[in-house]
Amino acid sequence: MSTKEKRTEISQLGEFGLIERLKSLIATVRPDTVAGIGDDAAVIDAGNHYLLWTADMLVEGIHFDLSFTPLQHLGHKAVTANVSDIAAMNGVPSHVVVSLGLSNRFSVEAVEALYEGMRAACEQYGVDLVGGDTCASRSGLILSLSAIGKAGKDDVVKRSGAKPKDIVCVTGDLGGAYIGLQVLLREKEVYMANPDMQPVLEKYAYAVGRQLRPVARTDIVHELREAGVRPTAMIDVSDGLASDLFHICARSKTGVRLFEDKIPIDAQVYNTAAMEFKLDPATCALNGGEDYELLFTINPADFEKIKNHPDIHFIGYITDNPEERILVTKQNNLVPLQAQGWNHFRPASESGR
Repeated sequence: MSTKEKRTEISQLGEFGLIERLKSLIATVRPDTVAGIGDDAAVIDAGNHYLLWTADMLVEGIHFDLSFTPLQHLGHKAVTANVSDIAAMNGVPSHVVVSLGLSNRFSVEAVEALYEGMRAACEQYGVDLVGGDTCASRSGLILSLSAIGKAGKDDVVKRSGAKPKDIVCVTGDLGGAYIGLQVLLREKEVYMANPDMQPVLEKYAYAVGRQLRPVARTDIVHELREAGVRPTAMIDVSDGLASDLFHICARSKTGVRLFEDKIPIDAQVYNTAAMEFKLDPATCALNGGEDYELLFTINPADFEKIKNHPDIHFIGYITDNPEERILVTKQNNLVPLQAQGWNHFRPASESGR
């Protein structure tokens, strides 16, 4: 009698649990491999500098809905997501390659629109699109991009460098992309119920823009360098502030205290979340994801150098207890910080995207 093989559902592990499990099967042996799986980009020794290499995939029906996502915006966002990973390593992006899976629903003109968005993003970030691949797809549109960048050997910042008493910083504002998505999903439902109804989006231009056409914070990398600040750890906010902060804590073997009243949330996003969707704006900021802001830690000695920066917010500090992941509420209560960000392998009925 044969013994049935054990089967573990990927949804049981989630994306990051799966990555950790696969990482245990891989060993790097080349002397020029400085860092592999576990950061926003791999780090390769290229002589007098480090090469940074990242990859990302966007799948129709999982990461985007073409009923409300213009192809030009999608192309732009795909490049942005990869460039953001290079910025999160404190590097400067230089090149991208793009591979596409295309079903027969797509015309040449549709593909050109997609590439027009990628071209615009490449111009914005100063990178060249230098190749890729195309193939047929039976499951809609698939985009797989890889970006390359570089950084000085003393400049690369990983997730693992945070130290107790380091200050937690984040750029821009958070939760906008998530609320933009909620607006788009709501307008889609209205349209599906009555195709004569036109979407009402003008009022939500900022939030919708954060969802459809985010911006990678390559500017902050240069501004920190000019200020003489090298973050101790850094990541981009793609899965949600809480989840991404947990990645830094896990790699750095530290804990964190985060202050709810310091989390930056745009006024339009705050009001839309609270008044229209009856959502806690702080929860949206903590768990929404896709904002592509930079989340980083700095040595307290560097605070004076950037304390007046208008787009950098100081939201907490690192602690020495890896078990301590605390949210200090506006009422000054201490509650466990929960990470409920985007899970690619969550059952479709629960995904929300």
